[in-house]
This record gives sequence, C-alpha cells and structure tokens, in this order.
Amino acid sequence: MIISASRRTDIPAFYADWFMARVREGFFHRVNPFNSRQISGFSLKPEDVDAICFWSKNPRPLIKHLDELDRRGLNYYFQFTLNPYDKIFEPDLPSLQERIETMQELAVRIGPERVIWRYDPVVLTGVTPVSWHLEMAERLAGTLDSATRRLMFSFYDFYGKGRGRLHKHLSESGIRLDDITAAGHRAELEELAYGFNNMADRHALQIFTCSEDLGLERIGIRQGACIDGVLVRRLFGVNASGKKDKNQRAACNCVESAEMGIYNSCRFSCAYCYANFNAGAISGNCSRHDPGSPMLLGRYDGEIEIRTSLKVRKKI
Repeated sequence: MIISASRRTDIPAFYADWFMARVREGFFHRVNPFNSRQISGFSLKPEDVDAICFWSKNPRPLIKHLDELDRRGLNYYFQFTLNPYDKIFEPDLPSLQERIETMQELAVRIGPERVIWRYDPVVLTGVTPVSWHLEMAERLAGTLDSATRRLMFSFYDFYGKGRGRLHKHLSESGIRLDDITAAGHRAELEELAYGFNNMADRHALQIFTCSEDLGLERIGIRQGACIDGVLVRRLFGVNASGKKDKNQRAACNCVESAEMGIYNSCRFSCAYCYANFNAGAISGNCSRHDPGSPMLLGRYDGEIEIRTSLKVRKKI
C-alpha cells in the first residue's frame, strides 16, 4: 500500500520526529476525520509499504532522517509545494530562497524524479494576476532546472469554509479575489495554462493539473495524480495499486492510500488552505500532539488491528 504523509498537514515540517518514531515501531493509528471514535491502524513496515508520498512546504526537518529511511528499505518521494506568495497568503513559511535551497538539496540527495514541484494553488487576485503568475513561475523554473522533472498545479477552489476565510482575509487588506475557473475568466485561465505549458517545455518539465477537469488536454496539459501508482511503479519497481481513491473528489486521479494526517494541525496557517479550516482549533490541536503516541493528535491505548494493506488486517 501507499502511505500519504500527508494531505491534511505538513508532517515533514512539524512532525518529522513523530513520523520516525512510527517508522521504528512499524505502525501508526489514523482517526476518521468524520468520526473521532473510529480509529484504524496501518503498518509502516517496509514489506507492507510500496511507497510513502510526503507532502510538504518545508521538508527540511525530515532530511536528516532520509538515510535511516533508506537503510530500512522504505521507498518515498515528495510533493514539494513551492509558491512565490508573500506573507499575506503564506504568513509563517521560511523565506522563498530558503525553500528553493531545500528543494535543490533534496533533489541532489534523492534525485529530481522523486521531487515533484507543486505550484499550488494558483490564486487569482488584484495583486497576483495572470501576468504575475507567469513571471514568477518562470523565475522559479529557472532555479529548479536540476531539482525536478514534474510540475503539478491547480487553481484555488471556491468551495467550503476555506473560500470564506481567504475572501475575508484578503478583503481586510483591500485585495480582490477572483475565481479563475469561472466562465467570465476563461480567457485568463487559458492565457495562464498556455503560459505554464510553454514554460514547462522550455525547462523540460512534465506538466499536470491536480484535481482539475477544465479541458486543458487540448493544449497539452494532462490531468495528473499526486498519489500516482504509475509513478510509484516506475520509480521503485513495485506492484503498487492502480485503484482510484474513492474518498477524493471526482476530478482527483490519485490512487488509494493510507492517510497519516489530521485536519487543523498545520502551523503554517496559509490563508488559502482547505486543510486548516478552523483557525481557532489549530493551537489546541497542536497542544494534543504526543511524540510517543501512535496517532498524530491524542492517544488511544486500546487494541487496534493493524492493516498490512488497504484490505487485509492482522494483529500485532
């Protein structure tokens, strides 16, 4: 099975030591986000794990542990989100230059094929118009020529609580927020898509969208997958699942995986983040983190069956 670490929080940035403790014990507990009394256990033993997909904006704290992951025989790759936004959007990240250097170092360490660049999400506003995105993405691509082979991008989604929070945050700063996927912005969307595609060609990058169904295939941009069974099989020579993850949105092409994270537990507090939808809960949630617990937040000491795949279970 594939392990997702994590769509819901930045485990490499904030919980690297906890993650390594779970690797050493060989399992972790996951809490159902819709039913906190429903707890599942999953193996982290190399014989049970096809690959680990790390999602991060700053994996620096995990880099020191990569040698141990290699010694243990665990396969892994990174979805590395590298955006050029300022602190209005991303208030608590290290500087852009520090993150570029981290991505470059990571690519030297594990190879650029295992470091996926995420320009995610594209947020269209009065201060970040299409021309700004095209200029900044080109600049970043120039610094990442030897650090990655694949670019994933998506557009900011106008849905749920995240939309209201970002709209309020930008309104307080006098910044207009636009929905680039709306019919009235189709020309801007296509301008950006053509520009991104041309930029990818110049820098020899494979380019894919993430969870978008906007008909961009006609200009050469395919719908991609972040938890990518084909990529995992190619990188590591394993028989990873090709079954679509039924728990994701319809436009998501990710294959099934075991998710390690918990919502409202990332201290980066990016204004657009859908996984941190309750700012008031983040501090309290983080205070419940126990580095010695099998689960990311809190602890359950009862007996849990540990799954060695997404279907088969055994007890430890």
